[in-house]
Amino acid sequence: MDKRRKTLAEYLDKALGDSEKVAPKDLLFSYKGILYPATFCNPETFQVLDSFEARSDDVILAGYPKNGTNWLDQILNDLEITAEKYTDELSVFPRLEFGDPEKFKRMKKLPFRRIIITHLPPQVLPKSIFKSKAKILLLVRNLKDTAVSYFHFHNNMPPLPSFSSWDEYFAAFMHGKLCWGSYFDYLVEWNKHMDDENIMAITYEELKENQTLGLKTIADFFGFSLSEDEIQTVVERSSFKAMREKSSQTHGKLGKILFRKGIVGDWKDHFSEAQSKEMDRKFEECLAGTKLGEKMKYGLYCKA
Repeated sequence: MDKRRKTLAEYLDKALGDSEKVAPKDLLFSYKGILYPATFCNPETFQVLDSFEARSDDVILAGYPKNGTNWLDQILNDLEITAEKYTDELSVFPRLEFGDPEKFKRMKKLPFRRIIITHLPPQVLPKSIFKSKAKILLLVRNLKDTAVSYFHFHNNMPPLPSFSSWDEYFAAFMHGKLCWGSYFDYLVEWNKHMDDENIMAITYEELKENQTLGLKTIADFFGFSLSEDEIQTVVERSSFKAMREKSSQTHGKLGKILFRKGIVGDWKDHFSEAQSKEMDRKFEECLAGTKLGEKMKYGLYCKA
């Protein structure tokens, strides 16, 4: 296992151990009305978030929790390492918002193209990200599968509070009472940037349907130069099955939680008819007719 992934696994294992010492009431904190996990995030880090200096060559991946960012994180690292023929290991910063406030000073010293991953909505991101014109890949996943995946994540992750039932969780999801806030609000805010030339949206579903084509699209967007054989090597190495099998090495004890099923349509085993219709109405209210809403193909993936 490479040094990058060992470092990430150690970071996640430490966070898991730290969470066992935290009282349930202290697992979350609120910053500007949005909840965050205290084990991974620090209020002081958020207070100095704007001190982060983005560069025009940064590779930025934005995605709401359980949209597939851990999977695409691996893909981006493999694409860049293969394209640039790196001999040195890339440093891993699990999420822009994770860790201590001094991390931004350490990130400033990195001499090469950085891969920045974040769950933050655009209005919370450091202003330099947009001023720098760094390219941003926005990963989105259909609302209903995201809800189900996040439910299992919440209930299996010790650093997060669990829910007594799916029904209790569903109400929290619909009202944004979860870590990183409302997925609906997240999508509405990102939709405002869909005409920005440095931002491209890609869906979890299109990556699942044709990973090779998805990787070629991503490589072209970021300017990675890879041969057909190199693309195929990355595809094989970063398939969901391959990543799940090595998840304990790459993501420590949380590996099997982070890579649960990775399928499309799991929501049908969880949603009641009333809940499905409630989410349909919310989508119509918030995203129907928008560019991002159309990109997500709600009718195809979220209708029984």
